[in-house]
Amino acid sequence: MADKVSEVLLDALKQAMAEPVEQRLYKSGKLDGLFASRTGANGEAANLAIREGLLEVVRTETKGKITTEWVRATPQAREFLQRHESPVQALKDLQAILQSNRQGIPLWLSEMQRDLETLSKRVVEEAEKWTHRLESIGEQVAQALRRVEAADSPAPEGGTADSAWAVDALGYLDRRRVSGAQGECPLPELFGALRPRHRDLSVPEFHDGLRRLHDRRALRLLPFAGSPNEMPEPEYALTDGANVLYFAAR
Repeated sequence: MADKVSEVLLDALKQAMAEPVEQRLYKSGKLDGLFASRTGANGEAANLAIREGLLEVVRTETKGKITTEWVRATPQAREFLQRHESPVQALKDLQAILQSNRQGIPLWLSEMQRDLETLSKRVVEEAEKWTHRLESIGEQVAQALRRVEAADSPAPEGGTADSAWAVDALGYLDRRRVSGAQGECPLPELFGALRPRHRDLSVPEFHDGLRRLHDRRALRLLPFAGSPNEMPEPEYALTDGANVLYFAAR
């Protein structure tokens, strides 16, 4: 082969092997192709590649008088390159690829870092928005529950002195049940849930109010099944004859 035809053919085959998808046989305007034109050394090289089975035509497109061939490299193309390409040139091509990629890595890492920072900022912003919304909804639900419980729950005997914490106690038991908590509510847990809103509530007042709610069937007081020595925080328990009441349930 003439030197120019050989050079054009080798360049085209390397391009075809680098992108193992169908490509235009010839360039068309700004559209890439393996060969620059149908004439001269490019035309000879293209015809040679098709004739020798180095490139196979996979499809054609015809628009008016113009036919565009789409080709793909064959296994013979790799063998042809191995036989005809200079090992020195192959090493130079590899060196150029490595150098190009090495120079592009810092830019690639910088772009990825910026993308990650942007994504992280968006995630944090969205999480804060949802947290604020959930807190707001939770407070609205809690207020609605307290209003419903105040309207539907029986007030304890003896006036309204402990009505507020009694309503909160019943509401806590309801919410605990809806949340899927296992077992009945221990009295220390119930007392601890009331203290943030009722700082002045004492344990004796807590016991008296629980008994009234139990008598009016607003809640049930249940005994501790194990040994008294195994009972956590026994000071919150109530005695009922031989039973030691330690749990509350609606």
